[in-house]
Amino acid sequence: MQAIVLVAFGAPLTQQDIARPAAGPGQVLVRVHASGVNPLDTKIAAGQAGHAQAALPAVLGIDIAGVVDSVGADVAGFAPGDRVYGMTGGVGGVAGSLSEYVAVDARLLAHMPAKLSMREAAALPLIFITAWEGLVDRAHVGAGKTVLVQGGAGGVGHMAVQLAVALGAQVSATGSADQRAAIEGMGATFIDRNVPVEEYAGEGFDIVYDTVGGAVLDASFRAARRYHGHVVSCLGWGTHALAPLSFRAATYSGVFTLLPLLSGEGRAHHGDIMREASALVAAGKLKVLLDATRYMLSADSVSAAHRALTERTASGKVVVELME
Repeated sequence: MQAIVLVAFGAPLTQQDIARPAAGPGQVLVRVHASGVNPLDTKIAAGQAGHAQAALPAVLGIDIAGVVDSVGADVAGFAPGDRVYGMTGGVGGVAGSLSEYVAVDARLLAHMPAKLSMREAAALPLIFITAWEGLVDRAHVGAGKTVLVQGGAGGVGHMAVQLAVALGAQVSATGSADQRAAIEGMGATFIDRNVPVEEYAGEGFDIVYDTVGGAVLDASFRAARRYHGHVVSCLGWGTHALAPLSFRAATYSGVFTLLPLLSGEGRAHHGDIMREASALVAAGKLKVLLDATRYMLSADSVSAAHRALTERTASGKVVVELME
């Protein structure tokens, strides 16, 4: 089968003919139709993501959408011909989705909603799981909660906004002026990202989800409500002073979405989260913003998809299509 292979960090991607895998115990063999491209893929390729523990040579591609080809032993709930999607590999030595077939842990998969195209489905898993783990698993979002999403039109950000709205929260989101319509269209109050947090936070928010990191995470600490405010970040990788948060008697959680793939623990929960995504899509409460450019399974095309992210020319999620 054909696959896109990273042979050395920082080296050009190559297209190779590699052995087609078989579904082992607990696995499903998927005929890949689309592979989502995330900023993490570009960092792995450049050798800038030690936390992803990629082992060379590597087939990248964290997110997948496709059709079940065969099912291994001890797998229930999936059958050949099923349309499935999930966040299934591309890190920690686990084969990614930039190949015609991939054998994946069935616990990571969910059935695709009928209304999603393969391209849309491949764009969803990592960003939705990251949003869910922050808002639901860590911060326990619910009806009546006030939520601030930092970077509300980004990949994780636009999932977090829609998820919080769907669960009944009162949502605000920061973004650039040209992102205002998108943020308001998702049901959130727009806040210009250049406005200092002290000018809009008021008494503070029950939940602040930072998807930007750096100085924005520092500002998020100052936006938390006193006593019961909770800050969540999926990019809390720097050195930060916790005093502004401590002086509010507020709390903080980090999100590391890769952990089930790297450790093998908690994989079934990712499948559960993807089933929640399917329910929200079916109910018309969740949509993914896609970049208009189409990319295919070739070294040049995948490299162009990576450049669209590193050069920030993409407007929405980037997807590589292997089949219609």
